[in-house]
Amino acid sequence: MTAPATWWGDLGCYQVAAGVHRIPLTMPNDGLRAVNVYALEVDDGLVLVDGGWAVESAFGELEAALATIGRSPQEIRDVYVTHVHRDHYTFAVRLRERYGTRVHLGSPERPGLAAVRSLASNVPMSSLRELARSGASDLGARIEAMTRDLPFDVADWADPDSWVEGGPIDLGGRVLEAVPTPGHTKGHVVYHDLDHGLLFSGDHVLPTITPSIGFELGDWDLPLGRFLGSLELLLAGPDARLMPAHGYPGDSVHERVEALLEHHRVRFDEVQDAVRACGGSATALEVAERLLWTRRRTPFVDLDDFNRMIAVCETIAHLDVLVDRDELDSQRADTVEVFRA
Repeated sequence: MTAPATWWGDLGCYQVAAGVHRIPLTMPNDGLRAVNVYALEVDDGLVLVDGGWAVESAFGELEAALATIGRSPQEIRDVYVTHVHRDHYTFAVRLRERYGTRVHLGSPERPGLAAVRSLASNVPMSSLRELARSGASDLGARIEAMTRDLPFDVADWADPDSWVEGGPIDLGGRVLEAVPTPGHTKGHVVYHDLDHGLLFSGDHVLPTITPSIGFELGDWDLPLGRFLGSLELLLAGPDARLMPAHGYPGDSVHERVEALLEHHRVRFDEVQDAVRACGGSATALEVAERLLWTRRRTPFVDLDDFNRMIAVCETIAHLDVLVDRDELDSQRADTVEVFRA
């Protein structure tokens, strides 16, 4: 085992429980900079939870990390991916190409995965649609132009070997309970090791940030409402140690879930206050411009375009839930939705 990290994304292999190792892999061109994959030692090899981003450095980083515990990537027989975003899925596909590793993904991700292949680009179509509904078409045009220039390999988005529905998965010497947690994406799944009190949470529960909502393909189906319901679902089950995809492990999933729910309760109040400050009628863009963003409480005007997109999509996700709760009204004017107190 390597020495303790000075930053959670420092490369290495960190034992977090008996037979469980956290391995950060590099993420290029992303503010988070790294993603955790978890290597589980089982009877006939290794199983990963999450796969990482398909970049050239990933093979070397993973091989060097596993070597510190006397293991190798050739021993990885399965990867259970929490959701379809490229920093979790695409390197799992590369591992399959090289080593024959089996890949598993939540079944509601099937339409989004097919849509990525049909688009043959990184353009976030659902986000562009919601930007237009939010009155931010200009921002959407800039995002589309930016993402069309990013490298794209359709082979990274091949179907998995199996679709995960939920329920127990016997890995051989260890059992994981697959728990569907839609919200961040439609097919997000967390994996609960009930015997050892561990929850591999993907992006559903993160230790210091809230996961983005609405950054996926497919129909808009009240994603924040689904996310909040998925958080409540975890509170209804046993507590566990948190094994997140980004950040250090934590002692209590329940404690962090309570903090996330409180964050969104406060955010709903802030959104309603912003609508009233706009004279009682506002687009999602107008509301987003009045809110502060990230843990640093950054004004909207100081965000780059990618984070503005995330901010606007999260704002309209909150507004939609308030309409669903009959706390706001809304009306379409052409393609733009106007929300009223």
